[in-house]
Amino acid sequence: MGIKWRHWTLPAAPLALVLLAATGCDSAPDDARPKSDAAPSRSVARVCAKPAAGPAKAPEGAVTVDPAVVGDLAAKTKSNPANTTFWLRPGKHRLDPNRYSQVVPKKGNRYLGAPGAVFDGGKKNQYAFGGAAPDVTISHLTVQRFVAPHDQGVVNHDSADGWVIEHATIQHNSAAGLMAGARQRVRANCLRANGQYGMNAYKAKGRIRDLVVEGNEIVGNNTGDWERKRKGCGCTGGIKFWAVNGADVRGNWVHDNRGTGLWADTNNNDFRIEGNLIEANDGAALIYETSYNAVIRKNTIRKNNWVEGRREAESGDNFPFATIYLSESGGEPRIRARTDKIDVDRNVLENNWSGITLWENADRFCNSPANTSTGDCTLLVKKADRCARPKIATAPLYADCRWKTQRVDIHDNRFVLDKSVVECTSRCDRMAVLANYGTYPEWSPYQGERVADAITRKQDNRWHDNVYLGPWKFVAHNPSKVLDFGEWQGTPYRQDKGSTFRARDGG
Repeated sequence: MGIKWRHWTLPAAPLALVLLAATGCDSAPDDARPKSDAAPSRSVARVCAKPAAGPAKAPEGAVTVDPAVVGDLAAKTKSNPANTTFWLRPGKHRLDPNRYSQVVPKKGNRYLGAPGAVFDGGKKNQYAFGGAAPDVTISHLTVQRFVAPHDQGVVNHDSADGWVIEHATIQHNSAAGLMAGARQRVRANCLRANGQYGMNAYKAKGRIRDLVVEGNEIVGNNTGDWERKRKGCGCTGGIKFWAVNGADVRGNWVHDNRGTGLWADTNNNDFRIEGNLIEANDGAALIYETSYNAVIRKNTIRKNNWVEGRREAESGDNFPFATIYLSESGGEPRIRARTDKIDVDRNVLENNWSGITLWENADRFCNSPANTSTGDCTLLVKKADRCARPKIATAPLYADCRWKTQRVDIHDNRFVLDKSVVECTSRCDRMAVLANYGTYPEWSPYQGERVADAITRKQDNRWHDNVYLGPWKFVAHNPSKVLDFGEWQGTPYRQDKGSTFRARDGG
């Protein structure tokens, strides 16, 4: 799985990690990487610098956990019934040194940290909290230095349902800081400097439904630089979402992550991504890939993709690497959601490396060897082996075996670009809607320019009523067709009706 810019996945991730002084972490600056602003907008919590304090005294009826007793939290969890509240005293709480030692909560347990309570894996324990019990709450607790294996997570390791993680600091762990289950609430946390992801919203069996991610600071993740270790893995970023049906992602500060900020990959549906500040991530601010039906609204998106976009441009690649990248994703009325399109509206994109790219890989469809989402098919065709000749060449499979970039409505946004700020001479100024020339496999019914023609002119993808400030260019159909604003508005593309364009100094 992972992002497919054309036929292949992204190359190695970039240079040293930057963590802002505002987050309380040390910095390792690099000239090619921007820094996020010292403070976010008022609507976005600055959680890492000012974490909320937990209860200074044990709540009535709570079981007190002693940091001086190694393994006390795990032992008392085991010996007490479900629906017990545990209060962790100030200090460093530890597990037995066995790597599989962990806390296995019971249904409805609550874990509350006092001010200064830290749950530390000592770089020996793999998991902090695991098991299948639902409706567990973890709050006001620092969880750090656990060493989960690649793609796995430290908190809610087994993706149990109904967990609430709030006012926690989850930092300096290997792999993912936490996993996600259905009905999970992730609120007002600091997800910082984890080795792979801040959160990996993945469930091995079934889909994750009704996920809320609100008011978190998600910063400096992918310290392990996994794209360099496993080139093209598509396995990094602030948060990765897999097969999530119904998600509200709002009011988060997503910044300075190595790689992508927010990445929804493979059969996600019904997302509302609203009111976030997404800035200074090395890669795209947002990728929505092989997924359906989303609202992307009222976000502030700035200084993203400087590292990855610049690297590709300097290599001579003319693909429009984007800050918002919609890859084989679109609106689908037959799949139930709060919208039947992808609506991108009232966002401010300022001084990123390029803007929005709508892309569809002509060779990527169910049952194609070029589909790197191995074994997965669209939400309209459950079994990939149905997408085979000769039936795939006829309705309804011809349409339904593809993840299609369709019904995307981009309007009332403000796009600002000053090349002197971005330090760019070329290829940082693109809006795009395009596909590749279909070639593979030999039995594919999507060969030639069929998909490029469809995404550009037949699948109801529209820009309109936007404001452009700066020397923007536009790419349509394929990477070689670079247009000015007049050509973009004219026949045959007819994009950006009602929009305004004003070039200004700065490149």
